[in-house]
Amino acid sequence: MLDKVKSPSGTTFSHVKPQDTVFRGDGLRDFFLYRDLGVAAATDGKVLAQLVIAHNAPEKGTGWHRHEADFHIVIMLRGWARFMYEDQETLVSAGDCVHQRPGVRHYLFDYSPDMEYLEIVGPADFNTIDVEPPCEVPQSKGWAT
Repeated sequence: MLDKVKSPSGTTFSHVKPQDTVFRGDGLRDFFLYRDLGVAAATDGKVLAQLVIAHNAPEKGTGWHRHEADFHIVIMLRGWARFMYEDQETLVSAGDCVHQRPGVRHYLFDYSPDMEYLEIVGPADFNTIDVEPPCEVPQSKGWAT
């Protein structure tokens, strides 16, 4: 019954265990897998929380883009990823938290095979817009075999 009671803000209680949802390949990027944590449904679309893991080796990366979102954080749980934020290369390693200010141009171009991060975005149905590159992007090192 707890999960059916709505708060004055229209949100409900949510508790998702690892076995409740699976990693799926139908997210924003085909080289990642995504596991929904139930927050979008519980907040009536106000916030998305999902786990993201590497699925395929980096080849071309995400391309330059920005998100139309009010709030966006990435908390790296395992491994690492290399981003360009505007013209600055940024290594995001396990334990790091990145707040991507609204509209920041970025490009994820390299990541480890064990990369896993928690992504929290508001609203849940944010848009991704391709943008002109502000600078060159280093080459991905790929995964050594």
